[in-house]
Amino acid sequence: MKLGIVGLPNVGKSTLFNAITQAGAESANYPFCTIEPNIGIVDVPDERIDKLAEMYNPKKVTRAYIEFVDIAGLVKGASKGEGLGNKFLSHIREVDAIVHVVRCFDDTNITHVDGSINPLRDIETINLELIFSDVEIMERRIDRTKKAMKGDKSLAKELELLQRVKEALEDGKPARSLEYTSDELEIMKEISLISMKPVIYAANVAEDDFQKGIENNQYVKMVEELAASENAQVMPVSARIEEEISQLDGEEKQMFLEELGMNESGLDRLIKASYTLLGLISYLTAGEPEVRAWTIKNGTKAPQAAGKIHSDFEKGFIRAEVVSYDDLMECGTMTAAKEKGLVRSEGKEYVMKDGDIVLFRFNV
Repeated sequence: MKLGIVGLPNVGKSTLFNAITQAGAESANYPFCTIEPNIGIVDVPDERIDKLAEMYNPKKVTRAYIEFVDIAGLVKGASKGEGLGNKFLSHIREVDAIVHVVRCFDDTNITHVDGSINPLRDIETINLELIFSDVEIMERRIDRTKKAMKGDKSLAKELELLQRVKEALEDGKPARSLEYTSDELEIMKEISLISMKPVIYAANVAEDDFQKGIENNQYVKMVEELAASENAQVMPVSARIEEEISQLDGEEKQMFLEELGMNESGLDRLIKASYTLLGLISYLTAGEPEVRAWTIKNGTKAPQAAGKIHSDFEKGFIRAEVVSYDDLMECGTMTAAKEKGLVRSEGKEYVMKDGDIVLFRFNV
């Protein structure tokens, strides 16, 4: 669960990262301020954990989390090693998804690496560098597959897929913009292309844009149109506002958000969207020792979910005693939920759902 924050220099990456993690990553008005990636671990906002903590008064509360990696500003030529590019690209290759920060505000006090504001040009600059590095990987994979085909004709379909992806990359299209069958997706997972990784475009807007209305920001509209064409998401945020919010505590933070006409911070929305983007859900365990959120892939079956707690739970899985969060809250106590028959006994084929509260029975 590692997300890489990327973008051109001076688009607000490190400011946003500081707000996400309050980690104090260096932020300055010149390129290559960030060379080694800063890493911050941040909780996934989940009010269900707060409610369960009130109910059980546990000794410990553990939330789901995401790791954010602030990767240095990329520039043209990064795929050829410009601006320490090879190092930056290797950092991006290690993440599960990308938060691409795009500058969508005018400010004469903050220099732009290309001298003017144009989000589509900025996105293209980054995307092309990622695509160029992917073309090299595809060329090597195609060569290997052609050699292997001499003894295995069943690889013909794979070669056809590889050549189709390479052609798209050479046309400047990210690999994620293509349609794939389930079999093709399995092959693509093995190759691990950067441009295949899911993306959220964080459209960094001016502080007063939320009050004026984001829909009036032409830069954001440009980003949304581009994102729709390549299966990516867009999340408008103001890195400066988020930085201010990150300095405030509970009540002050809520008042500040209300003044801006916002229900939750842009960062909370970004974190939740990132969690969803990776196809992740949380199941919950609750008791006096600990209330905890456990992160699993959507579609995970009960034994494998139990294995997240301990491998013995998976090996010796007997059953899962499950109640939905909503049912438990409605009943008020686990005892009342059991009396109403809302606590179910589920077997090995049960597919976990987001918000399941579970007690695993096992025997080793």
